[in-house]
Amino acid sequence: MFRWLVPGLGVKRWVGLVLAGITLLGLGLAYFLLDVYRTTSGDELIPVLDVATLRFFPRPVRVIIFLAIGLGLVVWGLWGLNRALLNPFLRKDRRLVDQIADYRRRDRGARVVVLGGGHGMSTLLRGLKNYTYNLTAVVTVADDGGSSGKLRQSLGILPPGDIRNCLAALSNDEALLAQLFQYRFNDDSGLGGHSFGNLFISALVDVTGSFEEAVAESGRVLSVHGRVLPATLHDIKLVADVQVPYSLNQVRVTGESSIPEMPGRVRRVYLEPNNPPAYPPVIQAILAADMIIIGPGSLYTSILPNLLVPDLLAALRSSRALKIYAVNIATQPGETSAYSVSDHIAALEEHTGAELFDVIVCNNRYEGTLPEGIGWVNIDSAAEKYPIYGTDLLDIEHPWRHDSEKLAKTTIDILNERTGPLSE
Repeated sequence: MFRWLVPGLGVKRWVGLVLAGITLLGLGLAYFLLDVYRTTSGDELIPVLDVATLRFFPRPVRVIIFLAIGLGLVVWGLWGLNRALLNPFLRKDRRLVDQIADYRRRDRGARVVVLGGGHGMSTLLRGLKNYTYNLTAVVTVADDGGSSGKLRQSLGILPPGDIRNCLAALSNDEALLAQLFQYRFNDDSGLGGHSFGNLFISALVDVTGSFEEAVAESGRVLSVHGRVLPATLHDIKLVADVQVPYSLNQVRVTGESSIPEMPGRVRRVYLEPNNPPAYPPVIQAILAADMIIIGPGSLYTSILPNLLVPDLLAALRSSRALKIYAVNIATQPGETSAYSVSDHIAALEEHTGAELFDVIVCNNRYEGTLPEGIGWVNIDSAAEKYPIYGTDLLDIEHPWRHDSEKLAKTTIDILNERTGPLSE
């Protein structure tokens, strides 16, 4: 307690004001009680206290003066004390009351679990963090391409790429720290292709001794509200059966990064080993969730690798949460070329079984120019076996992507319609 008296904290002056205010409030109350219970005439105060106690004023006036000044000092002191304690943690561009109200609203928000990977998942998380801090992102660890693949092969760690993207999306400081985390070195640096965040997480794995602890520490560095969890801690590979074009033959492709590059149509994907245990905190988050959102993201290489973890899928089916599948806006070459909404649903049901979702959320606005080889994912009649919620989810500048705010608001609105405003 005595450490609060150390010079320079900016606290003692406000504590002194509060104590002075309380003293004056007590003196005013004492005068009031003297008036009520007075049994003798005259004032018996020591003369030296005459000025300090304002004895030259009538007693009722003294009561009002002391109470007013005392209350004012207490309020002023408490205000200053709060500012002194909270100032290091405040954003300069927002009022204190707005920040506290916003924090409390999000802190009481719905418990939301998002399953997937890639940029689609990051987009959704970036919007959801404006509604709730109770977010859990469950990310596939089957990635073996790019920087993640190189680090996975050379250091023997789980791929950090998708986890890095989710941490950056959930960061409270996307203006600087998140950009630093996403910074990618050029080819001339000797670290060509690697991102700073991937290297940072890899270094923390060595420092902390575990991948999950490295992810948690990275979240603290980025001031993340919510959690990013790997679907499993086992070293898994994604394998796909791909039908060769203009043929009935199928070839087996190993590796998440190799699947989209193989000409043909993906028929089925598997995990090797095929029965990896789920990371226990993921199961706990799913069973405690108010809403679970699957997608958006690459159907075969980001979404299904999570659902192919048996324990995770069993928890998903057991959960009483609202389950939403967010369908991609556009098709993906090498994975979902010419797919409609019903094709996405059919592919998921082939791998996970029927009746997994409560609502299918998809875009119904088809405007803008798409890159060559990419088409719209259209809503067709075959998809109506599930409740379809079609709305404008388009990012005007990048029409093949979701708008983070539109998608997040849509999912929260659906949850509130079902359960009431949990985020209020």
